[in-house]
Amino acid sequence: MNAEVRSIRTAAESALVEAFAAVGPSLPGGADVTERRAAALREIAERGLPTRRVEDWKYFDLRALMRDARPLAAPIGDAEIEAARALLPLAGVDAARIVFVNGQFCAALSDIDPLPEGVSATWLADALGDDGAALFDRGEAPAGNAAVALNAAFVADGIVLGIAAGVAVARPIHVANVQTGAAHAAFGRVAVTAGEGASVTIVESHVGSPEGHQTNTHVSVTLADRADVSLVKLQDEGLGTLHLATLTATLGAGAKLSSLALSAGSAAARQQVYLAFRGDRSTAEIRGAGFAGARRLLDTTLVVEHDALGCASREHFKTALDGEARSVFQGKIVVKPGAQKTDGKMMAQALLLSEGAEADAKPELEIFADDVVCGHGATVGALDDELLFYLKSRGIPQKEAEALMVQAFVGEVIETAEDEALRDALTARSTAWLKARD
Repeated sequence: MNAEVRSIRTAAESALVEAFAAVGPSLPGGADVTERRAAALREIAERGLPTRRVEDWKYFDLRALMRDARPLAAPIGDAEIEAARALLPLAGVDAARIVFVNGQFCAALSDIDPLPEGVSATWLADALGDDGAALFDRGEAPAGNAAVALNAAFVADGIVLGIAAGVAVARPIHVANVQTGAAHAAFGRVAVTAGEGASVTIVESHVGSPEGHQTNTHVSVTLADRADVSLVKLQDEGLGTLHLATLTATLGAGAKLSSLALSAGSAAARQQVYLAFRGDRSTAEIRGAGFAGARRLLDTTLVVEHDALGCASREHFKTALDGEARSVFQGKIVVKPGAQKTDGKMMAQALLLSEGAEADAKPELEIFADDVVCGHGATVGALDDELLFYLKSRGIPQKEAEALMVQAFVGEVIETAEDEALRDALTARSTAWLKARD
């Protein structure tokens, strides 16, 4: 006799199923979208949240980290808007601003009038009509990804941006996400399509109060031939927050993608990036920097798929860890058959500022073509004692000397931001973290 083995649902998994049953019928979208949502929720209900037994989640045990599911955020009112106003980041950056408070569009804090001709902005609820199911495509993300499935099941608000062919958008477009009020779950989605020869800078920020929210965002970017898109992200949410973020990107021929992310908040944050070269001679530069103390966890999971001729990719991630913090880097470059002349390089570096800090790195290459130049590397180390002694011998106090060295370490990544105001803002946030160290 064969016994059927069934896993017992956790409190979080049961709460997610119950929440979808309650709110699913009221979420925006036509019949196709509703079915996509239901299918995504079934993935979670049948498989459960991923554990460390799932290879992609080996270092980020979502089932253990998400012991309960926060209730969906309530409709925002004046109190939430005013609280969010005080938290809005990057005030010194000259940009068109689209603000979501607790996952809901907030017109009172947004400033979208500066959007130039050739740039269209459609709210997700409006885009999810009878023909909106395509917005729920996984892009380059693998099937069964829990973060993507949860976002598809519950997302109710977001923005769809279209940049017409040949349009060069001079000012950045800032999509700001603010969490405030009682602990809740919030879901967001940003879809960007850049037409042939178009160029734009998209800034994404996440800040919030310390109540212990759960946030889940999915940003999808499609670059037509010769499009040029720059992405800058600041993740600075409250230190009780669980942050799940997905970036999917598809590049056409001759396209250029630049991405820079700084993580300085949340209790546990996972940034997963799935990028694919579908057109010849395109380039991508994916960079990230992170700061973590106490028992915080930062996870970067990255898959870059080369499936075209003569493409180049560069991935560089740096983290500074204090206390009992932990960083994870899982990076993979895949070169498909026929993707000759590929040039791919990947590097992950971690700086341990305490004996209790830990860094895990798992770089991989999968190469199925024979005319390529690919490489990867990973380093983990402490501050240079000789250099630290030199700085102290010049009268610089210990803490200040350490801060200078850490700033130089992560500055190599932050300095790649082309916009001066953005670069200064990211540098200021890293300086504030260093000053706050015990």
